[in-house]
Amino acid sequence: MKLRDIMENTNLDIIQGSIDLEINRIQYDSRKVNQGDVFFCIDGYNVDGHKYIQDAINNGAIAIVCQKDIDMDFKNCSVIKAKDSRKALAISAANYYKNPSRKMKIIGITGTNGKTTSAFMIKEILQQKGYKVGLIGTIANYIEKKKIHTERTTPESLELHELFSQMVECKVDYCVMEVSSHSLSLDRVYGIEFCESIFTNLTQDHLDFHKTFENYFNAKLMLFKNTKNSIINIDDVYGEKAYSLIKDNKLSFGLNNSDVMAIDIKVHSRGSKFTLKYESNSFEVELSIPGNYNVYNALGAIAVCLSQGVEPSLIKIALKKVQVPGRCELVKDTHNLGFEIILDYAHSPDGLENILKTAREFTKGKLICVFGCGGDRDKTKRPIMGRIGSQLCDALVITSDNPRNEDPLEIINDIVKGMEKHNFEIIESRKEAIKRAMEVASSGDVIVIAGKGHEDYQILKDKTIHFDEREVVSEIIKERF
Repeated sequence: MKLRDIMENTNLDIIQGSIDLEINRIQYDSRKVNQGDVFFCIDGYNVDGHKYIQDAINNGAIAIVCQKDIDMDFKNCSVIKAKDSRKALAISAANYYKNPSRKMKIIGITGTNGKTTSAFMIKEILQQKGYKVGLIGTIANYIEKKKIHTERTTPESLELHELFSQMVECKVDYCVMEVSSHSLSLDRVYGIEFCESIFTNLTQDHLDFHKTFENYFNAKLMLFKNTKNSIINIDDVYGEKAYSLIKDNKLSFGLNNSDVMAIDIKVHSRGSKFTLKYESNSFEVELSIPGNYNVYNALGAIAVCLSQGVEPSLIKIALKKVQVPGRCELVKDTHNLGFEIILDYAHSPDGLENILKTAREFTKGKLICVFGCGGDRDKTKRPIMGRIGSQLCDALVITSDNPRNEDPLEIINDIVKGMEKHNFEIIESRKEAIKRAMEVASSGDVIVIAGKGHEDYQILKDKTIHFDEREVVSEIIKERF
């Protein structure tokens, strides 16, 4: 494919050589460059690609797309300067894969919490209608039933358009994708048009990256500048603000005075029921996932699917059977333990509060929680989560959760600073912490193991180890019960 065609519609200056070149592939990682490739220099959050130009040339790059002025001898290599190399990469990737996002409908979901559950709900509903559906998100990427491992919630633009291309080859009708604030800030979804986009909520998270809450909000808001129809949770204070800023083609959802509204909500340990009101119609909805916050997730999913013409009867069938790995996931009790164990991905203050309040509603005995906080991430949320845990639980075990390059005990100390009651123990080993929670649990108790959910690993300073909490719980049961 010609470099000229790949870079069509990008803002560029030819510094050296020609763009009438036949190139092999696009790369932004110099280690992946092969003979005949074009290398895009991305000034990243941690790494500046401009530092690896010579490595790319040594590996066979015949063209370089840069954003900065570079003082070096490129010899037989074409050099193109882009005003913004990230946006240039996004446009070029789309061109390279023949603009696959235009050949199916794209649904985007953004917000601090609820993206994954909402995406799974929408996927299930659209499949119930008979559509072929792809999903891009935190747990994994899916093309229909095929599961593809993912490294991040929203892939870099190059991998994203490659994934879109694979979906088009499989004749996918809809792609439902979680759109993270990082991906919006870093232009990973630049140039993609969404048929529907959901704003779930906004609570504290990722301030290590965005620095301020206003930056965080503005990043989320970027999604709605390139969507045909906006679906907004107006019960959330930032959702209400977003709704006021979006002028056209919008639907609100919530529990009060909204376009798509839930009334008569009944929550129990295995799910919930409510009545859905939309325009002059109403129908009963039953969820197989508990929690008031999952009612909100369902409302956003329902609003999208109603907007896309899906019948209420099919929506009801789909939502009754949808399950999401690691989201309020009840561990099957095959040993008659007498107490419940719930795995949940909650890793933000709001997420932890939601799952603990939900669990409290059906806890007959003690509510016990095992959780930690990730290293190299927003430190300000740690004492907040400690306070929430101590307020809502009868007992806690504070432990390690992906400490990365930080000392696990220092992270734990940050959590403990916010705790208002001494109803906790500290056990650094996550397996031993889970074991301790199970030892102190008795009939009628509920244990919430928060923070990892679907993850099956622990990220340590020098390595990533396998750690699946389903397996861990099963091992402890075999050892102790």
